[in-house]
Amino acid sequence: MYAWEGGPALVQTVDFFTPIVDDPYIYGQIAAANSLSDVYAMGGRPVTALAIAAFPQDGLHTDDIAQIFRGGFDKLREAGVALLGGHTVQDKEIKFGYAVTGAVDPKRILTNTGAKSGDRLILTKPLGTGIVGTAIKFGRASADLIDRAVEQMRTLNRIAAETITKVDGVHACTDITGFGLAGHASEMAAGSHATIEIDSQALPIIPGVLEIAAANKSGGLSTNREHFGPGIEFAEGVSADLRDLIFDPQTSGGLLVSVSADSANQTLADLKKAGIQAYFVGTVLKQGKKTLVIR
Repeated sequence: MYAWEGGPALVQTVDFFTPIVDDPYIYGQIAAANSLSDVYAMGGRPVTALAIAAFPQDGLHTDDIAQIFRGGFDKLREAGVALLGGHTVQDKEIKFGYAVTGAVDPKRILTNTGAKSGDRLILTKPLGTGIVGTAIKFGRASADLIDRAVEQMRTLNRIAAETITKVDGVHACTDITGFGLAGHASEMAAGSHATIEIDSQALPIIPGVLEIAAANKSGGLSTNREHFGPGIEFAEGVSADLRDLIFDPQTSGGLLVSVSADSANQTLADLKKAGIQAYFVGTVLKQGKKTLVIR
């Protein structure tokens, strides 16, 4: 964040990744929604974007490249964001995303370090996009499952962010992306000098994901487990598939919101009234031996 004198603060973020779906237009949409998410998680309003792209010299039709850019542009337009330009390079592997600039009230900026003991945790999108993305690569995902995951990934976090920024009791927020729920919740807990308890039975899951989880573990899932696993305590009753889901890296995932107990029910109701799939998934506790406890 950079605070201007006498005005809104400036927030900037950048994100890009390789294709996770076959349709170039949808890939562009997802990349844009994912890139905008960090600004929404800070309680900000994205304003401008610069495209970042890498394409192979051969083997990719120019129409596909155009569709990637078109998908991203249409999603930016939906968000009210101006595309100012960008930069493209040659690379063997396709990559696409945006550097995004946003504005935020410095007195109301949300971080992932302000969670307080007694807060309740709300998650605004189901989990499982990493598992689905891996299944797509190997042709192991059904059309219905792909449709559900795609619809979620290209949905902006804008409405959820606009809703929670109106709540005085929101203490912390982060978006769930590459580090998975395990990583981003662990970072929130560590930064807030607290322990976070997650109710595994309350976690929203894309329908059909658990059935394919065991056969579709991404490299990112294993990396997240290796890095964050030592700080996590799992109850004996948490299944192997649920454990995988908690480490699963997400693309354009939902917001994890830490809100005071007094404001929690109203916040959840406001999110649902705004059309957001929001769920209570845990509680913030006093700092204990582990960063994250999964019941």
